[in-house]
Amino acid sequence: MPEFSDILFLSICMIVIASAIWVVISPNLIHSAVSLLFTLFGVAALYVFLYADFMAASQVIIYVGGILVLIIFGVMLTNKISDQNLSNKSQNQIPAAVLCIIMTIVQINVIINTKWFYGENVIRTSTVNDIGIMLLSKYLLPFEVVSILLLAALIGASMLSRKKAE
Repeated sequence: MPEFSDILFLSICMIVIASAIWVVISPNLIHSAVSLLFTLFGVAALYVFLYADFMAASQVIIYVGGILVLIIFGVMLTNKISDQNLSNKSQNQIPAAVLCIIMTIVQINVIINTKWFYGENVIRTSTVNDIGIMLLSKYLLPFEVVSILLLAALIGASMLSRKKAE
């Protein structure tokens, strides 16, 4: 009989797969955005199963809290939104479906033919402490360079989005 954690893992996987498929095939952008919400939360739950608590928190804060909210506000606050028909008609569905099926077959083939290492179970308490120590010691210079790069991108984006004075 399967354990509760196995059943929970498989149910989360099914939710992620079903909601990701609905993101792609839904004709309504709002329905796609809500399905994306379930997909992103499901991926965060899968990170929890991998004991990657920092990645799970980052997934929720960045993608669910930032990107998804930005997408929803962008769709809902667009000018004259009530006059428009919100649909996302794709014209490349058949080539994309063929490519996805090929990639799925390749991934299943790799999963089946890989000799997986079954080591001893190591229970970690948290990865946040390890990441914090590495960011402030070994990877301090790249961390600071990336922060300056992001600051320059933010300044550039704000300069580009300003209205031109006439």
